[in-house]
Amino acid sequence: MANIEHLTKLKQGASKWLDWLDRNHQPAIDLVGANLQNANLTKAYLVKANLQQADFTNALLCQANLTGANLAQVELIDANLQQANLTGANLQSAYLIDADLVAANLIGSDLRFVQARSANFNSCNLIGTSIRQAYLRQANFTEAKLNRANLSETALAQASFDRADLSGANFFEAELQSASFYQANLYRVSAVSAHLSHSYFYYSNLLEANLRRCDLRWSNLSYGNLQNANLQQAQLRGTNFNKANLTGANLTGANLRGANFTKANLCQANLKDAIVEDVIFHKANLTGTIMPDGTVHY
Repeated sequence: MANIEHLTKLKQGASKWLDWLDRNHQPAIDLVGANLQNANLTKAYLVKANLQQADFTNALLCQANLTGANLAQVELIDANLQQANLTGANLQSAYLIDADLVAANLIGSDLRFVQARSANFNSCNLIGTSIRQAYLRQANFTEAKLNRANLSETALAQASFDRADLSGANFFEAELQSASFYQANLYRVSAVSAHLSHSYFYYSNLLEANLRRCDLRWSNLSYGNLQNANLQQAQLRGTNFNKANLTGANLTGANLRGANFTKANLCQANLKDAIVEDVIFHKANLTGTIMPDGTVHY
């Protein structure tokens, strides 16, 4: 139950709220379960506040300072959190459906189990965040920073990661069907057993990515950089690798049936035991490539 005095003062606006906090030597903020629907809390100071199970539906929290706040199970449906500071915040099981978090800072925050369908994380700082087992279908992560973020076992079908930095991120067993990674940086990303069928990786950087047992059927990796990537036992039926760089890539045991490697660079790649039925190798560079039967192509 929220502290009534705290709730009353906060509803008077960010400026009066901060003055009251200063006069009272910044007491621990208790707004558990508070009803703040449609509230204007732009630039509000809520550092380390206990906001668990509060309702911020349609609230304005632009540039609010929520550093270290407890936002577990909070409702932020259609809330505006543009440029908000959520560094180290606990957002476990929060509802962020259609929320606007453009340019928000969520570095080191905990977003496990969040419900955030169609949420807008454009240009967000999500470095080192935990977003495991969350529901983020159709979420927008365009130009977001997701270095070393953990998105394992998360539902991200039709999400957009265009031009995002995902270096070192973990997508273990994530659901990413029809997701878009146009010009994204996926250097050393780990997507073991991830579901990425019909996804778009045009001009993306997958240097040294771990895509073992990944499902990339009918995906478009044209012009992508997959140098030294691990695609062992991957499902690549109908995948488009047109002009992609697969130098030194490991494709052992992969299903490449109907894949397109037109003008791709497969120099020193390993295709041992791969299924290559109906594969298109038109003008591909196969210098030093280990073929499915174990022979080296020269």
